[in-house]
Amino acid sequence: MACIREITCEREKAMLSPGAALAAETKGRMRQEDECPVRTAYQRDRDRIIHSSSFRRLKHKTQVFLSPEGDYYRTRLTHTLEVSQIAGTIARALRMNEDLTEAIALGHDLGHTPFGHAGERALAAVNPNGFKHYEQSLRVVDKLEKDGKGLNLTYEVRNGIERHTSGEQAQTLEGRIVRLADRIAYINHDIDDAVAAGIMTEDDIPTEIRDVLGYSKSGRINTLVINCIENSGSDIRLSPDIQFVFDMLHSFMFEMVYTNPVCKSEESKAAEMLSMLYDKYVKYPEMMPELYLRIARTESPETAACDFIAGMTDRYAVRIFNDLFIPRSWSFSD
Repeated sequence: MACIREITCEREKAMLSPGAALAAETKGRMRQEDECPVRTAYQRDRDRIIHSSSFRRLKHKTQVFLSPEGDYYRTRLTHTLEVSQIAGTIARALRMNEDLTEAIALGHDLGHTPFGHAGERALAAVNPNGFKHYEQSLRVVDKLEKDGKGLNLTYEVRNGIERHTSGEQAQTLEGRIVRLADRIAYINHDIDDAVAAGIMTEDDIPTEIRDVLGYSKSGRINTLVINCIENSGSDIRLSPDIQFVFDMLHSFMFEMVYTNPVCKSEESKAAEMLSMLYDKYVKYPEMMPELYLRIARTESPETAACDFIAGMTDRYAVRIFNDLFIPRSWSFSD
């Protein structure tokens, strides 16, 4: 069994593109560990993320529609799986490292707040140091998981998680694939969810966009994925004409859905809820679990409050808020 990992690493070296990140050449972990006899370093990272508590909580975190009724709408977990699938298709076609790509994709949103970007904006507004979900995702895997020990992931996975959404690009092509796949996934599944919610129809998408990208979710994803595969080499990119139309689609979605009062009507309530929880925990850090109380003592109550609240699911945040701020019903005995 000791040679299985080595065989896999030799296959990577022989079969993957010269631009791919090889598991045998990882820059390593924050803490030295013995190698697994079967799995490569990136395979272990993927497995650690899947088995983490933060990954499980994505099931009950909002994507766009706050606390959606029914089973149709996307959550952070279903979004994550769709990103992983799209990124994996691109990585496979380009002969990139699929294990690294999958690990980054599965971990990219672990630090997302309850109530989607409304929760992120709420914490950014009240915390003196601000709040960005991609920075929090890195903090989750580095520090918060496993009762403060972290997952001790490889440099390449950590770098891809931290740089999956904005700012400087990831150092690996696999990380850059995830960044594009994230955008492809969320724009197209948000259209799907908005259509199901009655906010828009496919026909509302301007003809100049549909004529280029496609007339269905699968058609658009197919166009974008194939275009990426055909135009990527030393970097991951879309052709200029497709990128231009894709940006048009994003602008359309921002106006039609992301700022639509129908799907955003509850956001101010969610933001106020998280702000009140933040103020309470900063003032009374002893009310938080032991891990966050330690962080309050060693770093700051503000950091600990953000860590605790960002890790909550939508339903848990509502329950805790009710427990802390909503009076229980009076009861009278005869």
